[in-house]
Amino acid sequence: MSTDANIAAEQEVTPVQRVRNDWKTLVEKVSYKAIVNNVPFLAFVALLCVLYINNTQHAVEMQRELNKQNKTLKELRWKYMDIKTQLMYTRMETEVIRKASALGLKPMELPAYTVSIDSTSVKP
Repeated sequence: MSTDANIAAEQEVTPVQRVRNDWKTLVEKVSYKAIVNNVPFLAFVALLCVLYINNTQHAVEMQRELNKQNKTLKELRWKYMDIKTQLMYTRMETEVIRKASALGLKPMELPAYTVSIDSTSVKP
């Protein structure tokens, strides 16, 4: 009976022994043979990592370019608005009169009139 008790005690695994056994199986899985058997998979994972890094760098570069273009666009928009405002100011009647007087022109005192041709008196 004592031999049966010893065998039962040996078969009972404590939590510490279970953890040690799990580590041993993990080390066996990561052994040289396991690595050699999984070389194609590891190469594929390495390729994916390289593509991921390249894609990230490309995205950062594109974002920088977009930020630069947006800054240029804002500057051009402000320039457009400034020129548009200046044009509105120079088209005002008082500004036109002031610039024309520098050339020796003066505004009309009489209203403009149109010249029309009598269509009945014109011969073809």
